[in-house]
Amino acid sequence: MADHNTLGKDGEKAAIEYLIEQGYQILHTNWRKGRYELDIVAKTDEELVVVEVKTRSGSNWMNPEEAVDAGKIRHIVTATDIYIKIFNIDLPARFDIISVIGSYPNFEIDHIEDAFFPPLNTYR
Repeated sequence: MADHNTLGKDGEKAAIEYLIEQGYQILHTNWRKGRYELDIVAKTDEELVVVEVKTRSGSNWMNPEEAVDAGKIRHIVTATDIYIKIFNIDLPARFDIISVIGSYPNFEIDHIEDAFFPPLNTYR
């Protein structure tokens, strides 16, 4: 496995561990339906929380959360809509980004709650 793939997997594992420590219930990781994927789907008592994880070995180039552009947001929102319909979820959805910087096991984690809202023109 390439180094960047290993880094990404380690970053997602660290993000999952962080969320569990914060009291989130993890429903799915790397959930896929067709060409759609959600990194982490978690839940609190009040919300479905969809988490996009971005991992980098350092912060020299750009912050990981800056990689979540409008196209990626549309993709995540569409995937979430599919997920909610498949699993018949009756909770409001929140979209978070977890930025993971560094190397295992010494990651710096930044959890950005309500990182974005679904755009009105999600479907094309």
